[in-house]
Amino acid sequence: MDKKRAFISFDYDHDEGAKLMLAGQAKHSDTPFDFSDASVKDHLTGDWKEKVRRRMDNVDVVIVLCGQFTHLATGVATELAIAREKYKDYFLLAAYSDKTCTKPTSAEPGDKVYNWTWDNLKALIGGAR
Repeated sequence: MDKKRAFISFDYDHDEGAKLMLAGQAKHSDTPFDFSDASVKDHLTGDWKEKVRRRMDNVDVVIVLCGQFTHLATGVATELAIAREKYKDYFLLAAYSDKTCTKPTSAEPGDKVYNWTWDNLKALIGGAR
């Protein structure tokens, strides 16, 4: 099975721990995706949106981690808009099971926030939505 390359979009100020846990799951032997950390850790100089576009050229799927404050994270909203502009497959994943998770402002009204379970993650990476 060819592993899919994933770009993970997340609220750096609030959800970095969840992103690190997701990256850790990518190390499992039966993981259906390769995680290359293309997320933006620092404020990029120059045209950061263009740098994100270039990073997304090399991925198969965009995983949007949704936390409590994702609706306020303008970077996540921009990354999702770029993913759609590039016709990248994407899905929204709840970063927490015990907190309310919000969607980025650029999400479509019909975009569902999926529960983060191992079985769900594998199915979503495989295109089930």
